[in-house]
Amino acid sequence: MSTSQDGSHGLFDLHEPDPPATGGPSATAPLAVRMRPRAVDEVVGQAHLLRPGAPLRRLVEGGAAASVLLYGPPGTGKTTLAQLLAGVGNRHFVALSALSSGVRELRTVIDDAKRRRDRLGQQTVLFVDEVHRFSKTQQDALLGAVEDRLVLLVAATTENPSFSVVAPLLSRSLVLSLQPLDDDDVRTLLRRAVAEPRGLGGAVTLVPEAEAALVRLASGDARRALTALEAAADGVGAGGGTEIDVTAVERAVTEAAVRYDRAGDQHYDVISAFIKSIRGSDPDAALHYLARMLVAGEDPRFVARRLMIHASEDVGLADPTALPAAVAAAQVVALVGLPEARIALAQVTVHLATAPKSNAVITAIDAAMADVRAGAAGPVPPHLRDGHYAGAQKLGNAVGYRYPHDVEGAVLAQQYPPDGLVGRDYYEPSTHGAERVLAERLPKLRRVVRGERSERS
Repeated sequence: MSTSQDGSHGLFDLHEPDPPATGGPSATAPLAVRMRPRAVDEVVGQAHLLRPGAPLRRLVEGGAAASVLLYGPPGTGKTTLAQLLAGVGNRHFVALSALSSGVRELRTVIDDAKRRRDRLGQQTVLFVDEVHRFSKTQQDALLGAVEDRLVLLVAATTENPSFSVVAPLLSRSLVLSLQPLDDDDVRTLLRRAVAEPRGLGGAVTLVPEAEAALVRLASGDARRALTALEAAADGVGAGGGTEIDVTAVERAVTEAAVRYDRAGDQHYDVISAFIKSIRGSDPDAALHYLARMLVAGEDPRFVARRLMIHASEDVGLADPTALPAAVAAAQVVALVGLPEARIALAQVTVHLATAPKSNAVITAIDAAMADVRAGAAGPVPPHLRDGHYAGAQKLGNAVGYRYPHDVEGAVLAQQYPPDGLVGRDYYEPSTHGAERVLAERLPKLRRVVRGERSERS
C-alpha cells in the first residue's frame, strides 16, 4: 500500500501505480498512464478549453483558483487535467471514486485538508471521479469545503451536470465541457506512444491500416486507443515481431467488428440492414445490427439520427409515440453518451421494430413536393392571405375568412389549397395501429371542408 506525504497510507491515492522517485509513472504502468501529459502543452484535444486566456488554461497555469466540473465522454482527459491542476504550486492531490467512497471518506479528506492548510499552508485538490454517482447527501457534504476553498474540487462526470449535480454545488463550480477527441488527435497520440521512450520507444512500427483501425476503434477515447495499441504491441512482441498490422489489432482487441469501416461498404451495409430489419418488424435482427455498430465504434449520434428518420418514414402516425421516443433517445445520446446511451438506442430500436408500420406520411409529403416541382403552385386563396398590415383588406386579403372555432366541432367548409389543387389528396392513412382512427376520420373531414356535406351533420 502506498504512503502519502504526511505518512498516512494512500487510501485516497489514485488507483494507479505509484510514480518512482524520478516523478514519472513506472515502466510497468499501463501505456495510457505512461503517456499521460506532463504539461498542458502536451494535452491533445480540448483546444476550446486550453487556448491562451481560456478559463481552464488559466487554472492549469495557476492564474486562478476555482472548483471545476469536467463534463465529457470517457478518455477525453478529465483525470489528466485534474492532475495538471494539482501540479500547480504546492498543492496536495487526493483522488476519490464516487463508486467506492461515501460521506465518511469525504469528511476525512476535508479534515486532512484543513490540517494541511493550517499547518503547511497547502491547498488540497480533491478529484472526484464519476461525481454524478454521489448521492445528494454526499454532494452536499462538499459544499462548505468548496465554498471556503478549503479544497479545490475537480469533479469528473460523463453525465450532464445540470441534471446530475446538486444546484448549490453546480453554482460554486466552473462547468467545462470536454469533447471526444477527433481522429487526428487520436492519431497524434498513437504516433507519440509508438515513438517516445516512455511509450513503446520505437520497438514496434504501426502500419497505416492498423493505425486507422485503432483510430476507428477508439471512437474519440484516448485511453481506449492506447490500451488497444499496448495489447497489439504485446501480442506482436510475444511472437518475436515488430510490425503491428490490422490482424495484430484484431487479435489484441478480440473484436471482429474492427473490420467495420465507417467510411466504406460495411458502414452502409450494416445501417441498411439495421433499418430494413426495423421496417420488417424483426427486433432481434435490428438489435444485432445495432450491437455491431456500437461495438465497432460507430457514432451513436448517427444511429440516433437514422432512428428519428425511420420513426416518421416507416412508422409515422400508425404509432404517434414513435417519433417522440426516437427524439428522446437522441437526447439521451447527447446528454449522457455511451455506454449508457446504448440502452435508450436499444429501447427505441425495439419500439420501432414492434410498432405498426405506415409510410403514408412520407408518401404524402413526396407527392406534394412532386406537384410543387411540376408547377402546381397556384396563388394562395385571398381569404387565407395575411391581413395584418395597412391596406391588406383593400387588396382582398383575409376578406371572407371563416374562423373554424366559431362553429361546433371546429370544422367548416372553406377552400384552403390553390384553385388548381382543390380535391387533390396527398395523405392516405393506412389501417395499421393508430392510423386506423385517422383512416375513418379523414374522409369525413374532407367532405365537410370541401362542402360536400353539412358542417353539423
